[in-house]
Amino acid sequence: MILRMQVYYVYILTNYTRTVLYTGVTNNLEQRIVEHYLNRIDERCFTGKYKTYYLLFYEAHQYILNAIAREKEIKGWSRHKKLALVKSFNPEMIFLNNKIFSKWPPDEIFHRKDGL
Repeated sequence: MILRMQVYYVYILTNYTRTVLYTGVTNNLEQRIVEHYLNRIDERCFTGKYKTYYLLFYEAHQYILNAIAREKEIKGWSRHKKLALVKSFNPEMIFLNNKIFSKWPPDEIFHRKDGL
């Protein structure tokens, strides 16, 4: 049996005009961004209300507790400090969706890669 190491991501999304920043954590970055994209018409959730599904930043963690702690740390930061973090990773603040997806935007019907 081959054990596959789980990876957890802390990520920062923005809207088209880069006026909103959203920080989240997930174990499947592609799937989670697609979920945000598909919820873009749902005004009841933050990312739907502000159309926040453009990826600016992400970092990987081996342990979920570390990822959650980092997410909370970043969420507590000022916008200025969050932007400094983003720019240290992505100086031009380009949308990274096209770099991690073979096709963006995704089809409206999305099937999880893990088969669930």
